[in-house]
Amino acid sequence: MRLGLALGYWGRGPSAGHVPLAQEAERLGYDSVWTAESWGSDAFTPLTWIAAQTSRIKLGTAVAQMAARSPTTTAMHALTLDHLSGGRVLLGLGLSGPQVVEGWYGRPFPKSPLTATREYVEVVRQVVRREAPVEVDGRFHAHPYRGADGTGLGKALKSITHPLRSDLPVLLGAEGPKNVAQTAAIADGWLPLYWSPSRPEVYGTTAFRENFLVAPMAQVKVCDDVAEGLLPVKMMLGFYIGGMGHAARNFHADLMARMGYEEEARRIQELFLAGRREEAVLAVPDAFADEISLIGPRERIAERLELWRKGPVTDLLALAPDPHTLRVLAELNS
Repeated sequence: MRLGLALGYWGRGPSAGHVPLAQEAERLGYDSVWTAESWGSDAFTPLTWIAAQTSRIKLGTAVAQMAARSPTTTAMHALTLDHLSGGRVLLGLGLSGPQVVEGWYGRPFPKSPLTATREYVEVVRQVVRREAPVEVDGRFHAHPYRGADGTGLGKALKSITHPLRSDLPVLLGAEGPKNVAQTAAIADGWLPLYWSPSRPEVYGTTAFRENFLVAPMAQVKVCDDVAEGLLPVKMMLGFYIGGMGHAARNFHADLMARMGYEEEARRIQELFLAGRREEAVLAVPDAFADEISLIGPRERIAERLELWRKGPVTDLLALAPDPHTLRVLAELNS
């Protein structure tokens, strides 16, 4: 099992520690470093900054949101950074949810998410393969565009820039069983959310073809007090379960419910949406936060790490904000 460093997205501004952490991860033998985006910082620019100050570590987006860019634009970002970094890009994509897609990006959430995702990936594949001009007769992503409100002058085009790698890896963030099954069929890897090594059946398929990447994120913290160490995990869960979606449609809450915590998930939503955010965080069960993270003394993390190695996980993406935790995890995984 390889290790990756997950830096997430910025809060109020950039973290001065991100580049030193990425450099330390590279020194320790980590295979990859990952950035994200929500409705603030983007995923690609920080990776470019990191790429300029590292030499070997792979550069992943976990995830770049599909609604943020047309698929050709995303492919342009990926192939550009792949050239600049010497072939280190791992392109992780995610659809996000209706609240973000419609509220932030100002576009409709697709009525058929699976179809929209499949078309998006196909356009990206055609761009980076550069075998012919991009042509996709899609419901959501048509190239060239032939809608009734168009000019009719669109022409199928092939990238001017020759991609460095025609097989640049594409990974997808997927939560529901149908989405995971499609991911296994069309992508090079899967970025699970809230991975529990003791409940792989929650996601549906766990049989993947050879060289397929399964790369979940997990908060990791070496500390003496497990309950205190779990607080950041619970804060993250409170925000995602309670705030990253509508009360009637929240994919994160639905996943937590499928993992056996339906009543707790709905309670977290109720509290968060009522403005009682601290109570929402405290309502997150310690047991749930614990099973999707690696928190505690070195010996406890070592024991729990064995569970992650036994399943289909190929890459553990550690949300680890301090060099000591990065080092301990590298030693335990060696």
